Amino acid sequence: MTMSIRRHVLKTLCAAVAGTMLIAGAAHAQSNGVLRVSAIPDESPTELQRKFKPLGEYLAKATGLKVEFTPVTDYAASVEGLINRKIDMVWFGGFTFVQANVRSKGQVTPLVQREEDEKFRSVFITTVPGITKLEDLKGKTLAFGSESSTSGHLMPRSFLLQAKVNPDTDLKRIAFSGAHDATVAAVAGGKVDAGALNISVWEKLVETKKVDPKQVRVFYTTPGYFDYNWTVRSDMDPALKKKITDAFLALDGSTAEGKQILDLQRATKFVPTKTANYGAIEAAARNAGLLK
Repeated sequence: MTMSIRRHVLKTLCAAVAGTMLIAGAAHAQSNGVLRVSAIPDESPTELQRKFKPLGEYLAKATGLKVEFTPVTDYAASVEGLINRKIDMVWFGGFTFVQANVRSKGQVTPLVQREEDEKFRSVFITTVPGITKLEDLKGKTLAFGSESSTSGHLMPRSFLLQAKVNPDTDLKRIAFSGAHDATVAAVAGGKVDAGALNISVWEKLVETKKVDPKQVRVFYTTPGYFDYNWTVRSDMDPALKKKITDAFLALDGSTAEGKQILDLQRATKFVPTKTANYGAIEAAARNAGLLK
């Protein structure tokens, strides 16, 4: 056997072993009786746990697995957790889904999104009387949410740029609060002149009287765009993918269980989604220099 043939055989064997290990690892993640779930930390940890509890119980019944919610410290950790097999399913924002898809070279699959996520929006808020449009932010201070947030940074930045306002050069200062509710607190507390956040969190804070809309007001609402989804790794057992997808699609607001879950998720219903829906998010991220 020549040296080149030996090298070829060795390379083939190594590839086969690596493939077997990959499959074994995936099988282990899905056969140990636990479905590990997480979410981007766009709200406080206690709020995320509260929102997930009934959904987790529902998914456990639908899949026959123990469902564990694993909080993460930041948006990047949710991406790495899924790719590195520490988590099986994640509630991603549109941008974090794009990051996971790019990082994994297309090895993640979005299953479902809320109907509302087909035309999601962000709001810009302020307490300053003189701010009534995006152009008025020039020379002012502004808080985004997390740097990896779709509705709290990427899309608000994109719409600012469309309005000929460059956040990095035209504003006095920009800050990253880390979460949507923290952005509202920063604006209400006078730490910044304005802030940008997800419309769903804003509406929830107003409804629960955690913010006074007479003191903090919305001065701009963005056009719609695709946002949040539930994503799994592409190598998840197809039967499990189907069980999870079917469970989400079966949620019905006319039942007590369905209403509780949908209300907590701020959804009218869940619908199927696909990677192609997030092409515009990826383009916006690349145009803003946020995705290399």
